[in-house]
Amino acid sequence: MSFSERLAGWRENLRHRWMYRRGDGTQAASSGGAAASGGQGGFGRFFGGLNSSGMGSLAKRAGLAILIIILLYYPIGMFVVHKVDDDIDFAPSAADSVDGGSMAVAYAAGLIDREVNQNNWTANDPFFQPGVLLDNMPNFQQGMMSALARFGFELTDQLGRTRGSSEADPDLQRAAGLLQYPGNVWIWNPSVSLAPRASSESQYRDARSRLLTYNARLAKGEANYDIRADNLLATIERFAADIGSSSALIDRHLAEQAGSFFDSDADDIFYFTKGKLYGYYMVLQGLGTDFDPIIKERNLEKPWNEMMGSFRKAALLDPWVVTNGAPDAQFQPNHLAMQGFYLLRARTQLREISNILLK
Repeated sequence: MSFSERLAGWRENLRHRWMYRRGDGTQAASSGGAAASGGQGGFGRFFGGLNSSGMGSLAKRAGLAILIIILLYYPIGMFVVHKVDDDIDFAPSAADSVDGGSMAVAYAAGLIDREVNQNNWTANDPFFQPGVLLDNMPNFQQGMMSALARFGFELTDQLGRTRGSSEADPDLQRAAGLLQYPGNVWIWNPSVSLAPRASSESQYRDARSRLLTYNARLAKGEANYDIRADNLLATIERFAADIGSSSALIDRHLAEQAGSFFDSDADDIFYFTKGKLYGYYMVLQGLGTDFDPIIKERNLEKPWNEMMGSFRKAALLDPWVVTNGAPDAQFQPNHLAMQGFYLLRARTQLREISNILLK
């Protein structure tokens, strides 16, 4: 058989296979079965077509598989990624702490490592990652980072300097700036710039590295950490002022939205505030260790422990669903109001400690 005859045979075989596949009698049989069963409808024809051969059915099968993967990817991925890590017994690891260094700095470095490297930072997840659909975890993480950013400023301006006129520590100064970086920045945002940018995670990792470097130098006696009553006073005063701004945010939202059955902003505010209070609780744990001589000298053990108890209760609030009911509602609770109570109690106790330190 010549090559041209073979080529003609292949062409005729393909023509019968692809062009006249539905004319082999099977269509009539399936039509009869469909009529007997009352008709399969559009879904029946679609799924029946998946079993037939040809490029069209292959494309349908691939499209259906992609659709199923997408529908499962986001809910399952959200379930796997989601973690509001309010572990109240958290302690910095050996890699984050050093003998002779600051425990408060070790707590800050440990929290950054946990949220960025271990739990994954979700506040800047792009559209193709399941974390983009989360809101409680990202708000909790950003609230915590805002507390660490405030602590970074206090380290630079107060605790890490011998006096106000002394030079700011370069590592602390850099860390404080990096912790102020927005938490929702991914490596690329075409609405802002076509060029890649530094992601939030990279900035926070750099801040952690700076904190660890400072703590290592402090342990060697090459950096300052001035343990004085006035430094502790100034630091907790700044913390109290920041917490006061959070109470104002809760108060405004209660005035505008309390009693709303559907309130999509209530859980955002709740978990951002929860993260901030949790972050302060951890930093104050470290400060309590660092300033233990001052606390004992001023007989602050009892008020300090009471203040830490209020922060602990506020940080552990974790309802299944955050509701913003009317303040006097019978059946619909108001979780923001409850959180605000513990927040203001902790702030009042911070002020009480400040008054004792002033004497």
